[in-house]
Amino acid sequence: MSSATQAQGFAYTREQFQSLVEDVLQHAQVLGASEAAVEVSEGSGLSVSVRKGALENVERNRDKSLGVTLFVGRRRGNASSSDFSRAAVEQTVKAAYDIARFTAEDPAAGLPEPDDIASSAEAARDLDLFHPWAVDADAAAELARRCEGAAFDTDRGITNSEGAGVSAQQSHFWAGNTRGFRGGYASSRHSISVAPIAGRGADMQRDAWYSSMRDARELSSPESVGRYAAERALSRLHARKLGTREVPVLFEAPLVAGLVGSFVQATSGGSLYRKASFLLDSLGKAVMADHLDLDEDPHQRKGKASAPFDDEGVRTSKRRVVDGGVVQTYFLSSYSARKLGMRTTGHAGGSQNLRLSSRRTQPEDHLDAMLRKLHRGLFVTELMGQGVNGVTGDYSRGAAGFWVENGRIVHPVHEVTIASNLRAMLRNAVALGADEYTGGGKTTGSLLVERMTVAGS
Repeated sequence: MSSATQAQGFAYTREQFQSLVEDVLQHAQVLGASEAAVEVSEGSGLSVSVRKGALENVERNRDKSLGVTLFVGRRRGNASSSDFSRAAVEQTVKAAYDIARFTAEDPAAGLPEPDDIASSAEAARDLDLFHPWAVDADAAAELARRCEGAAFDTDRGITNSEGAGVSAQQSHFWAGNTRGFRGGYASSRHSISVAPIAGRGADMQRDAWYSSMRDARELSSPESVGRYAAERALSRLHARKLGTREVPVLFEAPLVAGLVGSFVQATSGGSLYRKASFLLDSLGKAVMADHLDLDEDPHQRKGKASAPFDDEGVRTSKRRVVDGGVVQTYFLSSYSARKLGMRTTGHAGGSQNLRLSSRRTQPEDHLDAMLRKLHRGLFVTELMGQGVNGVTGDYSRGAAGFWVENGRIVHPVHEVTIASNLRAMLRNAVALGADEYTGGGKTTGSLLVERMTVAGS
């Protein structure tokens, strides 16, 4: 990508970004910084929403940013600007330098070690992340109308809608540091979504669905998104409450990504060195059921969390995070690794394309089979609230879903709370479905937890 970026909807070329990066690094060294890192980025996009067939919102976004981090010995300063003029850039570098000069020393501060930095060949790895979508506002609105219309056409029980939307987003960046790292790439992310409402009066239920891809040609059709969202909303009508009980709980596949996210947070450097994690000192210990593995592949083509290097320019690599329930590695940046006396794992910026799998899962273990394994208990399809304590692992969330008897859905459930402890939930996961779903950068099937407290009326 070079001057072609301007034809693809960007205002700046890669060459312009490269020149900015070199200017910043040179000016930082002239000021007296011992080390420096800089990233220049630009994003643009279109978001359109409709409600009940009428155009509701058209939003075009365009933003740009230059961020610089300077070190004066073990003192660090950060500054940023959305103005790329020479005077503004020099002022931003000077601001970062002044902050660094008057900041307390931090022994863990500094750029990544040279051996960890991605080489030019590694940084240039093409992961097929950029697929610009030349959709205009009228075409996007028509796609949204088709999506919402399909929801209304599914059944007369769909009585209202919170709207449907189409989004087309793209960005590119270039980064560098004084230890020789240079790298950057363009990426895109597009989506279509809808939120229909079923029922009337006191018995109204809302649900939603979406499709999100880097390549718009791979999005689900507007009609399939609309129909599925409608079916989900309709299935929740005539929901009942439950009395308090302890039962097995089956989490729908999209929700399991949240459990994986809680694990990632608990095994990330910031939580670990602050001792704010229920999984302190878990390296080499069993924290999940012994049939579960967690793998990471940052180099998956078109992956939603793919990256050839992390936010510090450290190379990324495939790895097994959990093997047979046992933690093999943490998620560390250079800073958190130094705080822990360890080595960076290339995770400044977060995890990259995680996949939870089970050694017990069979190809036929789709949702119907998982419901049979649940036998009698709660199938959860929606979670509410933020009731996860990262320090203790205590877990308490509002929930909705379906009550299951003899492996079959009996009736929808709402206004209940499910509670346990994340450590116990991960250890007592008895089955993982083959009904895999990829949400964000996490791929999982539905997960059956042996026992949780369900609190209702």
